[in-house]
Formats: sequence, C-alpha cells, structure tokens
Amino acid sequence: MALIVQKYGGSSVADAESIKRVAKRIVDTRRAGHDVVVAVSAMGDTTDELLDLAHQVAPISAPRELDMLLSSGERISMALLAMAIHSMGFEARSFTGSQAGMITDATHGAARIVDVTPVRLREALDEGAIVIVAGFQGFNRDTRDITTLGRGGSDTTAVALAAALDADVCEIYSDVDGIFTADPRVVPKARKLDVITSEEMLELAANGAKVLYIRAVEYARRHGVMINARSTFSSGQGTFVLGAGMTVPAAMAATLEESAMEEPIVAGVATDLGQAKITVIGVPDVPGKAAEIFTVVAKSGANVDMIVQNVSAAATGRTDISFTLPKSDAATALRALAAEQAHIGFESLVHDDQIGKLSVVGAGMRTHSGVSATLFEALATSGVNIEMISTSEIRISVVVRGDDLAQAARVVHTAYGLDGEVDAIVHAGTGR
Repeated sequence: MALIVQKYGGSSVADAESIKRVAKRIVDTRRAGHDVVVAVSAMGDTTDELLDLAHQVAPISAPRELDMLLSSGERISMALLAMAIHSMGFEARSFTGSQAGMITDATHGAARIVDVTPVRLREALDEGAIVIVAGFQGFNRDTRDITTLGRGGSDTTAVALAAALDADVCEIYSDVDGIFTADPRVVPKARKLDVITSEEMLELAANGAKVLYIRAVEYARRHGVMINARSTFSSGQGTFVLGAGMTVPAAMAATLEESAMEEPIVAGVATDLGQAKITVIGVPDVPGKAAEIFTVVAKSGANVDMIVQNVSAAATGRTDISFTLPKSDAATALRALAAEQAHIGFESLVHDDQIGKLSVVGAGMRTHSGVSATLFEALATSGVNIEMISTSEIRISVVVRGDDLAQAARVVHTAYGLDGEVDAIVHAGTGR
C-alpha cells in the first residue's frame, strides 16, 4: 500500500461528467489498495470568471475580499468531487485549505506556505476515507484570514501535502499526457518525456513551460517529493520529475524506455510571450549607474529577467542598458524610472512588449559542446533575429520578435532532434 497525492486542474473537473470521470480514477486508485489524498482546482474557468465579476463590481478589489471570493471556486470542486465518490460507494471527506492545516503568510493573492499541519487529514486516512482538499488556498494564523497562493497554487498545495504526509508520489493531472519537449500547442511534434530532472524542470518552468508551476517544482525539490505529471484523459504513465538521489518506483520502471534514463543533451524548449523589454538609453557610463537603475526597478516590485548593456560610445561616454521583465510589471517600472530620470541622468526610455523568449534546457549541456552553435545556426537559417542572449549552466535563452517565436521554437526543436513521429495530443483546456 502506498500513499498517493493527486492533483486535478480546472480542465480535469470542468463539468459534471469530468468530475465523475476524475472520481472514478480516484476510486480505482483506492481499489488498488492505496491511500489517496486529492488537491483540486476550481472548475474550468471559474477563477477567471470570478475575477471578471470582481472587476465589474469594483475595478480595484480589496485583497482580503478577493481571496474570500476566489477561494470559493475550489470549495465547490472539492464538495462535488466528494459527492461523486460517495455515489460510487466509497467514503470521501472534503476539507478547505484551512481545515487541511495549510498555514501561509499574510500576503493576499500570492501567499507562501509556511507550515502544513494535516492532523484532520491523517485522522480521515486512518479511518479509511479518501481525502479531498481545496487547492490554491490557506490560512494565516495571525490575521485569521483566508489566503490564496496565486496561479498554480493547487500544484503547490498538492506538493506541500505530499511532503507533510510523506507520500510516495505526487501525481499532477492536467490536459496533456506529461511533460513534453516543448508546448504541444506551439510545437505539434513535441515528444513526451518519461523522466526529467527537477533541475531541468525548474529551468523550463521558469522560462515559460506551464505544465508545472515553478513554486511547486521548487517545493518538491526542497522537500524530496517525487512528482508524476499525468493526463486525466488517458491512462499513460506520464512523466516523472526526479530530484537528487531519486529513482522511478520499481513497479513502474519496466514501462519506461531505457534511453529515457540517460541524461539528455537537451531536455526541452520553452517559450514565453509574457515578457516586455525596457531599454534605458544614454546612461552615463560611470560606476554605480546600473546599481541606481536596478535599485529603482527593484523598489517598484518588478522581477528582472535578462539584462544586456551595450559598449559605451567613446564620443559621448554613454551606454544603453536593456532588460526584460513580466509585461504586468512594465508600466510600474517605467513610471518609477521616469521619476528618477534627472537623478540617474539617462536620456530616455523605450518600452517594447512585442518580444518572445525562447529557452533551450538540458543537463547534458555541462558536458557537451556545440549546443549554442546549433541554436544560433537554426535561428539564422530560418531568418529569426536574436535581440538578447542569456545563459546558465544548463540553459540558453534568447529574445526574438514575438511574431517569430512559434517558428523559432519549431526549427530549434527540430535542430536538436527532439521531434516525435506523430503530433502530440492535447485533450482539453480552454487556454484562457
């Protein structure tokens, strides 16, 4: 007998029939002799619809009340799922985040988990019940308020429960069959991976891959939780995300290809259209100016990604500094920089939100040469111009025009020999 934590996303519980299908999968796991804890998201587009409604009522919503509103979506899902399991003759108990012992800090809308005290969940498991937990939400002990964890919070909830309960595996169910070498919606020939390291998955998630959220992957790596990314809509084994020292469970290893156990040169290609570029033009090329610029940006709350500084012009003694950041942070950062223009002494600001970031990730980059040459040659052959370059030990990222991103991803995917023989299948999801 194993303890298995399962997470089902919004597309997996989008309507009554989907909920019954998920309930059957959970019951099948219980029939196999395993204890089951389930973290569930809100149905379909419920969270987005609640946000739309809130903005219609009040363009700027009170954070506390917005969390109270948004947390209701998961409570609906958990109760309906428990009802469906009951109808199949199995005991199920649903719990809100606070009832499950999900303790967070006091930050509304993007709370971080500080502790998990799953006393009631253990009691329910000991009494033979299937446990259903509302994802995406928690409780702050000081304010005694409900909090939400932000986008991907249900993934983080599931991983946190798996860590607290010492589960054998955390299964993250979505509308794709696992983790692919690229987004199947962008690269139809993307191929499903059987195994990926948590290090590679962190880089992919940080650079635009949306099948798993970076906070959940980081939590899993830190607490030694094995993740299995699977599809609600098929019976495939999915993809195992393995941290240091982890191996695939022996009962499942026989179904995996031996080649998947070897460290690949390139594990995948990630794309991101959610970034903007700001260029600070005419910065005095003297020590301390870059520090002044990025101190202002940091105080605005913006999260800077890539940075490039041009060589200073000898005639003027000035240089340009470009950096990328999430589109949602750009306006605030621009206002903060404009307010400090006279003090810093730069000439002007240029904002570009029509860019795309392409990242190539692979642990094998450490020991193989020519990875960057393959990337640049593929982009050059397809006529895609590179605007910025950034690297880490196992990643190369480039900024290109947003309109070129999909084409760039496909040609680079092919250049690294990642294409599958057939088109990948995406079973559901609105993509909203």
